Amino acid sequence: MRYLILGAGAIGGAIGGRLFQHGHDVVLIARGEHLAALRTTGLELRDPETTVHLAVKTAPSAEAAQPQGGDVVILATKSQHSEPLLADLALVAPPEIAVVCAQNGVENERVALRRFANTYGMRVILAGTHLEPGVVEISTSPLWGILDIGRYPEGSDAVAEQIAEDLRVSGFDARATPRVMSHKYLKLLSNLANAIQAASGTGEDPTARQLAKAARAEARACFAAAGIEVAEETDEAERRRTRGLTQAVGGASREGGSSWQSLRRGTGNIEADWLNGEIVLLGRQHGVPTPVNERLQAVANRMAHEGMPPGSISAEELAAGLL
Repeated sequence: MRYLILGAGAIGGAIGGRLFQHGHDVVLIARGEHLAALRTTGLELRDPETTVHLAVKTAPSAEAAQPQGGDVVILATKSQHSEPLLADLALVAPPEIAVVCAQNGVENERVALRRFANTYGMRVILAGTHLEPGVVEISTSPLWGILDIGRYPEGSDAVAEQIAEDLRVSGFDARATPRVMSHKYLKLLSNLANAIQAASGTGEDPTARQLAKAARAEARACFAAAGIEVAEETDEAERRRTRGLTQAVGGASREGGSSWQSLRRGTGNIEADWLNGEIVLLGRQHGVPTPVNERLQAVANRMAHEGMPPGSISAEELAAGLL
């Protein structure tokens, strides 16, 4: 089984790097300065205990990777980049290829299923960081992350089981599950605070926590109105404990998650439309007010568009008139 990592940043680089390190055939599909660094010095993969340099095969596009029927494509970009990448992939990949959406949000699988019958969702809990070309950090140990996979919209099969097994032997807590989207909706609840951390620079002060709680309450109301199944949190604490706490890498603590990193790198875009915006969409479809998520979506998008760095807007400013 060959793994084509479409988007070799924080998540794709971590998953692809560990798979390669444990003997699997991997191609990292990247571009720009990141691709140049990967080709020059390999992937520098750091964790709290070690740093390794991995000579992983690379490609500048899905077409250059020459996808084949037995391959697994792991889509690990931000959601805002999925549509054009999947459109390009569909032009060069056999229709039976497996596509795994290892992303935040719940829309990517629908986009993929339009083109690929063998679409899988992956719930990702992984403290990855990618801020410089050629370098990816994982801030937990002894396990690198929690990855649950299943067919979309539901079900499991031998492919999902094999991917989960490959990930387990590569150091992840990975499980095949027939109801993976219920786990992705549970993850979406935590991702609603991404915009708060990105805007204010922290999610830990009292106002930020209250704002996150309010955003999640709106989401729960939307899920109930839409009849959406959300996984129970019963075994989450134990799995996170086993994975290990977030730790410093190279003497530096992890500063922020995926949305924070988008602002920090000045990418000009952010994934808020597929996180807070998902709740806004559900609220409008089912008549549920979502003022907190509307505010967070709008502010995050404005910050990305204007090139504002993380921490530019306080939690109090974000919460004005809402709490």
